[in-house]
Amino acid sequence: MSRFKRMPLIERYREYLPMDENTPVVSLYEGYTPLVKLPRLSAKISDKLTVYVKFEGMNPTGSFKDRGMTMAISKAVEAGSKATICASTGNTAASAAAYSARAGLVCAVILPKGEVALGKVSQSMMHGAKVIAIDGNFDDALNIVKGITENYPITLVNSLNPFRIEGQKTGAFEICDDLGHAPVYHAIPVGNAGNITAYWAGYKAYKEAGKIDALPKMLGFQAAGSAPIVEGHPIEFPETIATAIRIGNPASWKRAEAARDESGGLIEKVTDEEITEAQKLLAATEGVFCEPASAASVAGVIKKAKEGFFTEKSDVVCILTGHGLKDPQRAIKICDPFIELPNSIDAVAEEMGLK
Repeated sequence: MSRFKRMPLIERYREYLPMDENTPVVSLYEGYTPLVKLPRLSAKISDKLTVYVKFEGMNPTGSFKDRGMTMAISKAVEAGSKATICASTGNTAASAAAYSARAGLVCAVILPKGEVALGKVSQSMMHGAKVIAIDGNFDDALNIVKGITENYPITLVNSLNPFRIEGQKTGAFEICDDLGHAPVYHAIPVGNAGNITAYWAGYKAYKEAGKIDALPKMLGFQAAGSAPIVEGHPIEFPETIATAIRIGNPASWKRAEAARDESGGLIEKVTDEEITEAQKLLAATEGVFCEPASAASVAGVIKKAKEGFFTEKSDVVCILTGHGLKDPQRAIKICDPFIELPNSIDAVAEEMGLK
């Protein structure tokens, strides 16, 4: 009996990536994340839509960042780098720390103090990174990182690193491979805007290679309190419960706008309340537990459906960027408290309505 052998992601799509025979592969066997069809949620949202989610929380460190990090760290090793650094709201830090550890590189992560979910901080610490929290937001942290890498021999692994985008575009390849075509709509949270840039690049690469016949419309969604692209100017003090997209001046701003415009799509905003409702709906209706920022994609589709945006039968793939266990404190906060009862069969049966 033959057995399916899972390949490192960048080996699987090597022909579409900037690699040659000298490029090492640093992998935790990322990718292959499930594309989950959501019939019950689709029925709740619109009779026009078939909704899928690409659950990137199933990557090794629990977020989509692993797709880009396997590529960035592999190229860092190829270049002879000994150390990496990133600014992060949590997921990039966790991924950078894990893949740097895998490659035997020193890693430093710069975080905005008090604004990162503890699940993500714990990952960076466990992987042995030097974790530095600064007084400031993500944009301040990124400025520090850029200053460090301009003056010292250390590799920047934020999405300003072009190899990050190259790796992340593999998500589009997997969607097309699973569906057999590109979706009509692709919905995605927008924070630093590297991911919408990467997916659009991936779809275009697959179309150029003749793997798909059409391109999707890209639907990007920012959190209302952190929506610089929507507002048209940087947000000095971004605020949202969706910490992964709490970014006031995205590094890939112009490229995100290009993805929007070239695809005939949009970038709009959703409120924290809409994000929370979508997160709970996904978990309770379909059994998919994502972190708050991830739910912005689904919240955006729900919002646009209510506005009558979808007029024809279509499929839409929503990217869920990270697992819900990244921010368990937030999940507990938004749910009803659990019930405490005496150690009694009768008491439990009564609470369950069995008596």
